[in-house]
Parts: sequence; structure tokens; C-alpha cells
Amino acid sequence: MKVLIAGGAGFIGSTVASRLLDAGHTPVVIDNLITGRREFCYGRIFHEGDVADAALVDDVLDRHPDIEAVVHCAALTVVPDSVARPVDYYRANVAVTLEFVDRLLTHGVRRLIFSSSASIYEPDPDLAVDETSPLRAGNPYAHTKLVVERMLADIAASSPLRVLSLRYFNPIGADPALRTGLQLAAPSHALGRLIHAYRTGEPFPVAGLDWPTHDGSGLRDYVHVWDLATAHLRALERFDDLFPAGAPGHAAINLGTGTGSTVLELVAAFNTLVDRPVAVTEAPRRPGDTVGAYTRSRLARDLLGWRAERDLTVGITDSLAWSRRRERLLPDLAVPLHRLAG
Repeated sequence: MKVLIAGGAGFIGSTVASRLLDAGHTPVVIDNLITGRREFCYGRIFHEGDVADAALVDDVLDRHPDIEAVVHCAALTVVPDSVARPVDYYRANVAVTLEFVDRLLTHGVRRLIFSSSASIYEPDPDLAVDETSPLRAGNPYAHTKLVVERMLADIAASSPLRVLSLRYFNPIGADPALRTGLQLAAPSHALGRLIHAYRTGEPFPVAGLDWPTHDGSGLRDYVHVWDLATAHLRALERFDDLFPAGAPGHAAINLGTGTGSTVLELVAAFNTLVDRPVAVTEAPRRPGDTVGAYTRSRLARDLLGWRAERDLTVGITDSLAWSRRRERLLPDLAVPLHRLAG
């Protein structure tokens, strides 16, 4: 199968491409390299540019008429950044997606997997959610994901396009073969900041210790990025079975481990794996922060035959291995931090 991956030079998109290659499929990558890395595209079919560029997308689809499905990972993803620059986020995540989908419809593309987010949920009191939970985005980044899901559902209802939204929880880890991983030198997510604190000897700032959890720190469902990539593979292989005749043209599936871990539990697990424990300091909540959630859903298992196989320890171990590999593989970009997204 030949699959177009929008944003295929980023953390998740490049890992999905690696997983497809390992399974004998052919990824075709489009990425504007604002946050993605050219190094992740070596040896792969790569077209540099923005998916909002109609001429580029037309050219790629004309060159590859045998593309059977599209995975749309291209987005800005840093929550505090979205609070500071909502216009940029709505443009990059919503407007660009609309232009991209318009070209897909013109070329008769019928299968689209959208990288969505569990941040669109309003969690229950126990902080668990499933696909039927109420939706209430808590920051501009999450709003853009929710808007795009609703937009795609409307489009799918009036066209042959079928859309599967995969709602990620909190990706960690790296490609186990260390071909790709988190591309940023200074990531904004908890594990990335924890690794940075370990390497610099600084204390790790926990953003708020007054959340409604057992230890006061935020709660996350940390899912290994290789497990996420495998879920995309399963979704592509079973895509048509998910949309039998008469079924709605849009569906959503949670991708998480089913286990919630607080940030302090993440720190404790991390400290068992390193030679120097990282100290913790309390910091204010960041703009757009939420308490978090974990999935209680079994839909991915039932529909995709998928479940997360790698636990928190494996995710931390692979993230540490990638952080050492990254120094040799990726020279740091001379890009202002306010432009960076994961």
C-alpha cells in the first residue's frame, strides 16, 4: 500500500512512516520542515512544502496515482504556544487542513486518518474518558483539533471521503531502531523537560501541585510512539471494515494505554532508570494546562486489534536512548523557540 503522510518529517509522522516501511508499505511524505526534520526523510519519498499549497498537493497526487490512503499529522502542537498565538494555530491546524482536504476530494482520495488529540475531552471525575465522553477543549490547540474533527465529519457526511480520527493521549519514546524520535532540542512536554533537567543538573519544575489527583500533579496516559505507529498500521489495514455501507463517514478511536500516571509518578519512574535522581520543584501552571485524562476505552482493541504493548519504563528508556542519539543525528536548528512545535 502507498500512503501519503502529511507532516511525515515530524515526531509521530516519521515514526508512522518507519512502521509502514517495516511492514512492506510505501510512505510518501509531504512536510514543510518548519518543525519536521529533513534527516527523517532520507531514503524515503519526500516532497518539501506545505499541504495548503494546492499546486504541490496536486503534483504529488498526480505523481503517485496509486496512493490508497492519507495520514494527516501536520500540525502545531505546543499548548502554551497556542494560548499565546491562537491565530497561528487556527491557520496551521484548521485552515491548512481545509485546503488540503479540498485537494484530496478533487483527486478522489477516499481514506483519511486524522491525528487528533485526547485533549478535546472533558474527563469524568476519575479522569477517565472514552469515545462517548463529553467534548470540551481546554486550550486553543485542543480547540483546533475539535474544530477539524467536526469539519471533517461534515465533509465526510456529504462526500465519499471516509475519515478516522485517532485521538492520541501523551506520546513518549522513539522508534526502537532509533531512526527517528522527538526532533526538538528543548521539548515542552513533561518527559522532554525531565530529560533536559537530568542532563543539565537542574531541578524539574512540576507545573502545579494543586490538581485534583492523589499527589496534586497532573495526570497523563503515556503511550509509546511505536505503539501509536502500529495503531496507524492496523487502521490502514482495516480501514474499509470500519466503514461498512450505511455507516457514518467519520469515526474516532482513542489511542492510550488505559493507565493514568501522574507527573510525579513519571519522575519517580524516571529516577529509577538514571544514575542521578532529578530533584523536583513546584512551578506555576502554564497557560492552557489541564489536569489530563486517561482512556478507559477498548474500542481500539475491538476494531483495530490493537493495544499498547510498551509500558512507561520502556517509553522512558527509549526516550533517553533517543536523546543521546539525537545529538549525533540532528544539528540544532537556528529557529526561534516561539516557532517550534512538537
